[in-house]
Amino acid sequence: MATKQDVLSLIEQTYPTLSPSARSIANYLQQNPLAIVSQTSAEIAENTNTSKATVSRFFRQLGYDSQQGAKQAQLALRESGVPIFTQGSSLDQTAQELKNLSLTFEGLRPETLNDISERLAKASRVTLIGFRNAYPLALHFRQQLQQVRHSVRLLPQPGQTLGEDLHDILDDEVIVLLGFRRRTRQFKKIVEALEGRTTVLITDPTGQVYNQQVSHVLVCHLGNESPFDSYAAPMSLISMLCNRVFGFLGDAASRQTQAISALYEDLDELEP
Repeated sequence: MATKQDVLSLIEQTYPTLSPSARSIANYLQQNPLAIVSQTSAEIAENTNTSKATVSRFFRQLGYDSQQGAKQAQLALRESGVPIFTQGSSLDQTAQELKNLSLTFEGLRPETLNDISERLAKASRVTLIGFRNAYPLALHFRQQLQQVRHSVRLLPQPGQTLGEDLHDILDDEVIVLLGFRRRTRQFKKIVEALEGRTTVLITDPTGQVYNQQVSHVLVCHLGNESPFDSYAAPMSLISMLCNRVFGFLGDAASRQTQAISALYEDLDELEP
């Protein structure tokens, strides 16, 4: 059964070998890809002037047991992070974001968040590591933490290797790993290299495979209803953690933000 390629790619590959009726189905699905997950075999047959038997043969020719198998493979691909339409354009974006935020924060334990925030405040250094879509989140996390504490670094540095930086981990350092579905192959090796250190993994549900190798896992929900993931939940989590770090550091954090603001003015970096 085909599961690694999306249905549209398989249609394109097998198109020259399809019968005229099967090509009608192929043409319809290429123009209406949402039908793969939203319509039944009978509906596809009706919309292509074919029969349920022809639709069934079509999906078998693609390598699936049935149309349901193609649907499940398509949904599995979206779950892994591949941009695929699984719902129509009527998606309520606000409701979906609220759902992602609720699922995320309802799943986080207050005592864990408190412990992580205190460690982020008191560690002699904090290292943030992110690749691909996680990199801008790690960059934002660093920028926020730097407003309230010293010694915050972001890895990897552009064009640089990681070995020397991972070797230079301090005893009480906190390493925050950010990695969401479709992580790089290198991510697993980094987690292995950091075992025994104080590590916090911010991830989507698929990242729970690492929950025995890191100190803490914070799961964020990104949604599957649209082709692209939403990072509202991890951004909100980062905001909450930074606010808590600010609270733990108190006056020291305030003095640092004031000093940085003074430098902004001296350097004329920001609009008045």
